[in-house]
Amino acid sequence: TRTQLTRLYMLLYYINHGFAGKMKIVEEPNTFGLNNPFLAQGSRLQPRVISYPVSGPAHLHRLAGKCFSLTESTYKYEFCPFHNVTQHEQSFRWNAYSGILGIWQEWEIVNNTFTGMWMRDGDACGTKSRETKVIFVCSANSKLAQVSEPSTCIYSLTFETPLVCHPHSLLVYPTLSERLQKEWDEAEQARYDGYITEQGYNNLLRDIFEDAGFLKSQKVKIKLPEVAAASTDTHNSLQKCTEVCIFLYSSK
Repeated sequence: TRTQLTRLYMLLYYINHGFAGKMKIVEEPNTFGLNNPFLAQGSRLQPRVISYPVSGPAHLHRLAGKCFSLTESTYKYEFCPFHNVTQHEQSFRWNAYSGILGIWQEWEIVNNTFTGMWMRDGDACGTKSRETKVIFVCSANSKLAQVSEPSTCIYSLTFETPLVCHPHSLLVYPTLSERLQKEWDEAEQARYDGYITEQGYNNLLRDIFEDAGFLKSQKVKIKLPEVAAASTDTHNSLQKCTEVCIFLYSSK
């Protein structure tokens, strides 16, 4: 083409007039910096931990593998349910920020209801890690609606979706297996009969939620001396077993 011929003539001119030694080759822009905007955003993110397995209401599992984005001011936020939350500065500065605001770990549960999805262990922020709470709100369409930072490095994200419009869509009890539902029923009865304290009841519920995979496990294995000494024997009676269990959960 005419443009290519022009460039060829100019190159020959430089060579013939001794200017070739002054020519300098520079690296392409996309070789600079891990946060370079010319680089694919995903390649700039280095998660500190892996995300936890998908859990919670079965109808929300269909969100796994999808991502929803929102651009506010100079930042683009991306929410990938059951995976992570990321933030990308929309700037062509060589060190534009792109990082992880949290990785999927557990649900927040209050009064038998899933009230939020916690994304933790994001990028470092001083002496702590960034984390994000995702709140689900009923809407006609699924979209990332709002992102805020109520306190330093702790973010709040509002996700709208028709998947939570049914009044029972975020109830915990229906999502449990038959075995765990039975354990919850027994805990309720034990509290009603006064066999366990409110604290003991809450500890039992947490164990149930951990077994279901809704919460990160905080269990600590305790080996009581008297139990260890009689490890080859069974409990003398159901009553003794009940007394030990009530003591353990009431004293946690």
